[in-house]
Amino acid sequence: MDPMGAGALLAGVLFACVGLGALLGLAIGSVGVGIAIGAVIGIPAAIVAVYTRYKDSF
Repeated sequence: MDPMGAGALLAGVLFACVGLGALLGLAIGSVGVGIAIGAVIGIPAAIVAVYTRYKDSF
């Protein structure tokens, strides 16, 4: 298992979800709410992405 790769995947998925949340929040008029929703969705999504990628290493 590559710890740096796992960390990069975790951060990448989380930042992507937060970024998409910010864009959606901008579209509806509240960037802060969009970032919060993106983070709430992004944390479990990032964990699932890392687990899916590295499940054979456990």
